[in-house]
Amino acid sequence: MAQHAARDDGPTPRTTPGETPPASPGSREVNDELAQLLARMALDLHEQPDAEQTARRFLSYAQAAIGVEHASVVLVQRAGRLEPHAATALADEADRAQLRTGEGPALDAINDRSAVVSADLGSDPRWQSWSVPGLRSALSVQLSTPAVVVGALTLYAETPDRFTERDVVIAQVYADHAAVAIANSRTESTLWEAIEARKLIGQAQGILMERFSLTDDQAFAVLRRYSQDSNIKLRDVAQRLIATRNLGENL
Repeated sequence: MAQHAARDDGPTPRTTPGETPPASPGSREVNDELAQLLARMALDLHEQPDAEQTARRFLSYAQAAIGVEHASVVLVQRAGRLEPHAATALADEADRAQLRTGEGPALDAINDRSAVVSADLGSDPRWQSWSVPGLRSALSVQLSTPAVVVGALTLYAETPDRFTERDVVIAQVYADHAAVAIANSRTESTLWEAIEARKLIGQAQGILMERFSLTDDQAFAVLRRYSQDSNIKLRDVAQRLIATRNLGENL
């Protein structure tokens, strides 16, 4: 999934034929109540321990803001793989059907960087293979920072023509705030994983140095060779040595 160097002025909503395109978020002032809600959400999301919990908390805020029962967050993983991370039951079914068929509003929002609105999913010509019984309209907006596309928020309704121009504006504003929180959470998680891996590798090197009178570099070379020969991550090799005090016959 491609990364983006810069955001444009705002989403360009895609609508079903005959609809009036919703207004850009940049064309409206955010009132005091919305600003307070966004500030509260930002603080709450910052307290979440990982990207998955951040996505779940964000989903509850977005549902309350728009007033819908069905909603989901799909996140972009490594190598562009998409994965549902937070969803109500019917929305989860809808998202997984999108991943199976390769089409749907969330995928369009992620790929095209535009808000996607469908007034009637049953007759929408954009998605010939994708549909979910019980859902009639949808609104999907991209989650992205200036540097990377994080995923998409999709809101579903059981009635046609549910989503208004104001809904598009609010959904995108919430999504912009959440994208930063999710991206930061991922960065922080990666940093702590790297620190933990270094600690494990250091402990494993110490065990080898003591047992075989090796230097620091020699001990690391042993771990790396075992990792390559066994096709096991270096971190996992270190963890195994610490737990069992043995790497097996390849040592």
